[in-house]
Amino acid sequence: MVGRGFWACKPRLGKRGSRLGVLPYYLCAAAGSAALLALLFVDFIESWVTTMSMSTVLEPHAGIIPPQSVPPTRPEEFLLMPSPLVCQRAKPYLITMVTSAPANQRARQTIRDTWGGEVEVRGLRVMTLFMVGISSDPGLSKLLVEEARERGDLIQGRFVDTYSNLTLKTLSMLGWTRRFCPQAHFMAKVDDDVLFNPSALLHFLNKSRNPYEQGDLYLGRVHLHVAPNRDPDSKHYLPVGAYPPSVFPDYCSGSAYVLSRSALLKISLAASASPLSTPLPPEDVFVGLCARTAGVLPSHCPFFSGGPGIPYGRCCYQAMVSIHHISPREMLQIWPDVHSSPACSWLSVRASLGLCKVRAMLGTALGLERGL
Repeated sequence: MVGRGFWACKPRLGKRGSRLGVLPYYLCAAAGSAALLALLFVDFIESWVTTMSMSTVLEPHAGIIPPQSVPPTRPEEFLLMPSPLVCQRAKPYLITMVTSAPANQRARQTIRDTWGGEVEVRGLRVMTLFMVGISSDPGLSKLLVEEARERGDLIQGRFVDTYSNLTLKTLSMLGWTRRFCPQAHFMAKVDDDVLFNPSALLHFLNKSRNPYEQGDLYLGRVHLHVAPNRDPDSKHYLPVGAYPPSVFPDYCSGSAYVLSRSALLKISLAASASPLSTPLPPEDVFVGLCARTAGVLPSHCPFFSGGPGIPYGRCCYQAMVSIHHISPREMLQIWPDVHSSPACSWLSVRASLGLCKVRAMLGTALGLERGL
């Protein structure tokens, strides 16, 4: 096949050496060069296509009813939390809030042993905390108290920790960060099955915008033109009475997204100004609704996963900000390998990133799972 592909592009002259016989070769070479460039810059292409498809109209959507009237902001609103002065002492540039279930101790410890254990990245202070709810298991509740005492990085809100209450967990996360960590320039929300890369995020932020510019930033993998789920048997069910429009505003995938300080404040205040709805909208949709109400548009970043699984590639993972659906075992394997020496060259990162994206799209089309 390789030989056939080569000869397909080999120049062939006509009977009298006509140059017209060379034309197919040049066309083939041009197509190959275009494919190579597309592979090397697939992230720019993805970002451009997504951005061109996004809505830029900031008219509030009718029927937006985010839950809970006032986000928790006082210490007594939380059953467990670090010292209220934790951010004043650490002065983080980036605070990462990991949403976790009470039973996921192994996932939390793995994050502490990998990316969540970093305190300084690219010369900037970073901090990682975990957001959980109330467990119905008394034994597990006791373990959470012990974990909070030993680690000092748990925040527990006053809501039962269930899938349907993920939106309440986000409200608690936004309220706590707004009240107790106003020093942070950026807040990242990350699920506990995500391999997060603070270095890649800070590199992207520093490259794409002035890190000291305090504009509105709502950054992640943007979902476009998603329709509400009207199936009563689905866990994502949202009846017309709770949300009448036929499509959600654009929003970032809930697996990982980043808010600037001003965007966090606006979105949190928008949430506090709205009444409770039943059932609650999905967590990431809820943030998108509040962002639209607050006049904050999402920004798409191709280095956030949240759709297709991303196959492992060392140089590819060096560039990615977040990789979803990573088990604790995989995270412990991947993290040291990604950060081992030598660092990947620019060309290696470009090529590996392109191959990862193409393999992810093919895997999704063929129904294949991501593999290491």
